[in-house]
Amino acid sequence: MARIYTRTGDKGEATLLGGVRASKAHPRFEAMGDIDELNAAVGVAIAAQTDSKVIDVLKMVQNTLFTIGAELSVAAGKSAAVPKVTSHDVMMLEAAMDAMDPGEIKEFILPRGSPAVAALHLARAVARRAERHAWALSKKEDVNPDLLAYLNRLSSLLFTFSVWVQRNEGARQEHPTYR
Repeated sequence: MARIYTRTGDKGEATLLGGVRASKAHPRFEAMGDIDELNAAVGVAIAAQTDSKVIDVLKMVQNTLFTIGAELSVAAGKSAAVPKVTSHDVMMLEAAMDAMDPGEIKEFILPRGSPAVAALHLARAVARRAERHAWALSKKEDVNPDLLAYLNRLSSLLFTFSVWVQRNEGARQEHPTYR
């Protein structure tokens, strides 16, 4: 029987791709953990959606987040055969936002509404934290600029989708804005 646990991290260290052992408190693990949590939050958002266009984009996002996790798992100064986020990935988010433009926003948007809207807001908040921690890592080690741009754009996409979904749900939901 193969065991899931290895006991190799019991003293607060883990191995990055490239064979380097590092403290689990290292900023790289902080960023990786945020990406993992973000991917799970996007999964919750997918489960709450009913619109296939939103679901399709969010599934694409999950695939890219998996790529980001792999890219971040490579130790500084090491190389590994992992895919990387590119400017094309960033442009895909921009195109998705352009296609699902909710129109002019003239009020503050509170992070509430239906489960579908609330899940998008939660994923947006996690995306912002993931971006902050990726930027913190980039101040100590090289981080792909396209990865950083992707995380920035992703929080915008999740906000855009939350407003779009809320407006398309219409009168069925409490109006989640602050005036």
